[in-house]
Amino acid sequence: MITAVGVVVPARDEEQRIAACLDSVLAALPPGVDAAVVAVLDRCTDATASRVPPGVDVLVNDAPLTVGELRDRGLRHLLARLADRADPATTWLLSTDADSIVGPGWAHDHLRHAAAGAHAVAGLVDLDPALDGAPDPGPEYTRIVGSGLRPDGHGHVYGANLGVRADAYLAAGGFPAVVHGEDHALVGRLRAAGFRVVTALDGRVRTSARTVGRAPGGLADLLAALEGTGDRGLPGGTVAGG
Repeated sequence: MITAVGVVVPARDEEQRIAACLDSVLAALPPGVDAAVVAVLDRCTDATASRVPPGVDVLVNDAPLTVGELRDRGLRHLLARLADRADPATTWLLSTDADSIVGPGWAHDHLRHAAAGAHAVAGLVDLDPALDGAPDPGPEYTRIVGSGLRPDGHGHVYGANLGVRADAYLAAGGFPAVVHGEDHALVGRLRAAGFRVVTALDGRVRTSARTVGRAPGGLADLLAALEGTGDRGLPGGTVAGG
């Protein structure tokens, strides 16, 4: 039984978005469990830090770390915070992004899969152009996502909607220090180690449809490439988050 939940949100120059993201995360924390949320602020040059709401820990990074290292640093901070109240086998770690909004049942849906035996949950995201006034991503993105859907799950991985039991996370080595695709790499590590990864159709997260993102090779790069404005190519994996 999961008794503690930790949520990590990496952010870089997200003063316009981070408050709404973190407010949605705080509202989604399930009752009856210990919980902690951390925002990992990566070399921010704007007012992101001042927009973090009360109740959220803040880690400030000034080094040129990869997004995988940022997520890992945040999750290990959460594990230390929760260590006196829960052990890794009863702690669920969640990851989302600062340009995303989680639904009120987000954490609950993850914990329901955990109770059914999942060691990790890879959830879906729905692009919401209204979050940034971005153009609709168009039919090609819809086709890419749809091609990975199955009645019992899907073939996509997004750092904006990923959960893992802490003991499995530690045993698999955590998020690797990669520039992009850290979400796919973690899921690959978990599966290689024999852990059960559920690709969930519920517990979706709304995320920005912007074509200029913060992490190279992330979802924004895919959208830019589909729009014909990108110059870094398609990110690895079926659909990249992060």
